Amino acid sequence: MAGLKTGAPTPQSITVHGQSRVLEVGFSDGETFRIPFELMRIYSPSAEVQGHGPGQEILQTGKREVELVDLQPVGNYAVQPTFSDGHDSGIFSWDLLYDLGAREAELWAEYERRLAAAGVDRDAPMADKPAASGHGGHACSSH
Repeated sequence: MAGLKTGAPTPQSITVHGQSRVLEVGFSDGETFRIPFELMRIYSPSAEVQGHGPGQEILQTGKREVELVDLQPVGNYAVQPTFSDGHDSGIFSWDLLYDLGAREAELWAEYERRLAAAGVDRDAPMADKPAASGHGGHACSSH
């Protein structure tokens, strides 16, 4: 298995722990990380979460109980999870999984800061997506 960066650690083992909701990844440099499904879901590299450019990120909430229902390999460089909320468009490279594991505490702190700045609770349901045109309205309840 190759990483995206030359010489970067690559997974030697990947185990889905459904009961504890973590993905355990053992890397070639000896590091092993237990990455919570929720952390993976809120930091998914998909456009649905990250947007299409800086400043377009969509704050994810209500993901504490999310489960990993499928995990498919993508070539020799990544995996593509399917989460219980239907999200399945994020492709997690080995480098990204390593980064999520290595920076877990920092990423949680950043997430909590973003939640506080938005005045939103971690367990709040996600806001509805805007209704498709022709359905007479929008999902924004703030105005």
